Amino acid sequence: MGNKTLSTVAIGIAAALLASGPALAQQKVKIGFITTLSGPQGVVGEYMRNSVELALDHLGRKMAGLDVEVIYGDDQVKPDVGKQVADEMLKKHQVDFVAGIIWSNVMLAVAPTVTDAGKFMIGTNAGPHELAGKQCNELFFTTSWQNDDTPEAMGKVMQDQGITDVYVMAPNYAAGKDMVNGFKRSYKGRIVDEVYTRLGQTDYQAELSQLRSKNPKAVFVFYPGGMGISFLRQYSEAGLRGQFPLYSVYTVDEISIPAVKHAALGQYETRYWSPDLKNPANQKYVSDYRRKYGKMPVFYGAQSYDGILLIDSAVRAVKGNLADKKGMIAAMRKADFASTRGKFSYNTNHFPIQNFYLLKAVTGPAGEDPVMEIQKTVFTNHRDSYAKECAMK
Repeated sequence: MGNKTLSTVAIGIAAALLASGPALAQQKVKIGFITTLSGPQGVVGEYMRNSVELALDHLGRKMAGLDVEVIYGDDQVKPDVGKQVADEMLKKHQVDFVAGIIWSNVMLAVAPTVTDAGKFMIGTNAGPHELAGKQCNELFFTTSWQNDDTPEAMGKVMQDQGITDVYVMAPNYAAGKDMVNGFKRSYKGRIVDEVYTRLGQTDYQAELSQLRSKNPKAVFVFYPGGMGISFLRQYSEAGLRGQFPLYSVYTVDEISIPAVKHAALGQYETRYWSPDLKNPANQKYVSDYRRKYGKMPVFYGAQSYDGILLIDSAVRAVKGNLADKKGMIAAMRKADFASTRGKFSYNTNHFPIQNFYLLKAVTGPAGEDPVMEIQKTVFTNHRDSYAKECAMK
């Protein structure tokens, strides 16, 4: 009788230990990845999804010994759809992390939904100023940038070049306005006109006619994805390239170059990342992406690749115990992973402190498309302008 009692107690203790073992209790790491997978902007989402898959390949599809499951969702460039997708991932799929998001208006709808549910939001593109400032949250991290940062760098470039007046264009949504605000923070010349076009617009003939009549010294634009392809083609076809120097952010990239080809040559962009960044992580990422998918990666992909590695760093730090949120927050704050941008650190608002570069579209190898090459460093260890509004320390 006594032996039976001890045996029962031993079995009960063993069961309790098994239940408390994080790696055994948690069978897999579940990540909900939201991006745009349909319509003209779906091309961006494809690069992001490809890069998530490549990162998982590099990790052996495990984190701290746990299998990884990624559930992909299409936000259709709509905040309400993005929120619905996030809700389904949280409630139906019980994800541990939500990541991705291209568009700032979608991010502003999704991020609070995720963090209010007590889950991590890992942004891999959109960086609205609200989330860097007053709405910062300990469960929100980004592997990209705050929206204002990149145009701040271009504003400095144009200011340093002595350009006296500029015509400015961007889509009429949260990121478009952040981009223009960032540009104006560094550029102190005259803004000839500030034009906001419909998000997703593909016909710019009316705006280009208006631009010509204003006769600016230069033009600054932000048109990501399919919008950029349409704008660059029409700008070139209208004969404006030789008349008004065009400067841009997130417009001329490895997505738009294959579509516009020679129309991209000579174009300047500022970015934190470029395929020719010389660090081992980036060289492996670019090489393996080209080998697996047959084309050059783009910054959207590099950020998404980094997002998966950031999550991995947190899961490894807590040895697979996904209930240890404090441990994962502490780990992510260290930015202790091999980023495609090279070594960087996080500000108190969980936005990167990083370098920004001036890039130029130059002639590629014989028979290939133009490529982006770094010309110089514009900002070193640049901090966004909103961290001071964030209550986290």
